Amino acid sequence: MARKRYEEPEEHENHERWLVSYADMVTLLMVLFIVMFAMSQVDEKKFNQVKVGLAAGFGTSVSVLDGAESVLEQPGDSAAASIKPVDTTSVSDPAKAQAVQEAITDYEKRAAGRRAAAAEIEADRLADVAGRLQRTLREQGLQDDVQTRITDRGLVVSLVSKHVTFEPNVADLSRRGRSVVDALAPVLLELPDPLVIEGNTNQVPVKPKFYPTDWELSAARAVNVLRYLTEQWRLPAERLTATAHGHENPLVDPDEPGSQQVNKRVDIVVETSLPTDTKVLLSEAATETSRGSHS
Repeated sequence: MARKRYEEPEEHENHERWLVSYADMVTLLMVLFIVMFAMSQVDEKKFNQVKVGLAAGFGTSVSVLDGAESVLEQPGDSAAASIKPVDTTSVSDPAKAQAVQEAITDYEKRAAGRRAAAAEIEADRLADVAGRLQRTLREQGLQDDVQTRITDRGLVVSLVSKHVTFEPNVADLSRRGRSVVDALAPVLLELPDPLVIEGNTNQVPVKPKFYPTDWELSAARAVNVLRYLTEQWRLPAERLTATAHGHENPLVDPDEPGSQQVNKRVDIVVETSLPTDTKVLLSEAATETSRGSHS
C-alpha cells in the first residue's frame, strides 16, 4: 500500500506588517515633539543646578559652560575678542563711561601718532631721494632744469623747460632734455616705487602746430620720456605709467612772468605706497622735516 505523502501547509502571508513600522515611526515622532517641548520650557534654576553639578563632576570651571569666557584661561592663550564700537551713552555708570571714552581717545591718539610717524619716515626717505637727484644734477650744471616737491602722492620731479627741455610745439626731448633724464635715471632705477610720467603744456591759448590739441601734445611728451627711460635705461615697464594733463595743471600761476616756460613740462612722480589715511600727512611731514633741517 502506497504511503501517503505529507505536505506542509502554506504559510499565511501577513499583509499588515507595515503597521508595526508605522507605529514605531509615530512613537518616535511623539517622543521628538515631547523633547522639543520640554527644551522650550527650560527652568533656569534647575538648568544652573545641572550646569554646576556637571562642572563639579568634570572638575572644570562653570564659565566654560555659560560662554562668557574663553576655554583658554592662561594669560596670553585666550582668543582675541573682536573690537566693537562702544556706545558710552549706554553705560549707566558715569565712571565706567568716562573710562571707556578715555580708552577710545587714547587708542585714537596712538593710531594718529603711528600715522604721523609713518608719514615722517616716508617724507625723510623721499627728501633723501630728492637730495640725491639734486646733487647729480648740480654735478652736471642742470639743477635749474628740475624742481622737486613732496606732496600726498609722493615725490614730484618736474622737468621744467626753463632751459628748453622741450622745444615749442614739439614732444621730442631736446639734447638738454635728454641730459636731464640721463642724470635722473640712475637714481630712479634704484628705487622700488612706481613712477607716473605726466605731460603738461603751458596756458598760451594757441593751438599746437603739430597736434590737434594740448592733450595730444602733453600725452606725446609723457610717452617720449617714458620710452626714453625704458629703452635707454631699461627701467622696468611695469613700474611706469604715462598720463596727460594738457594745460589744466600749471606748476605756477600762469599770470606770473616766465610761468609759461615752467608750466610746459613733464612731471615724474615717485608714488608713495602709504595708505590713504597716512599719505594725506606726507606734505605736512615734509614741511616739518624741511624746517627742522634749516633750524
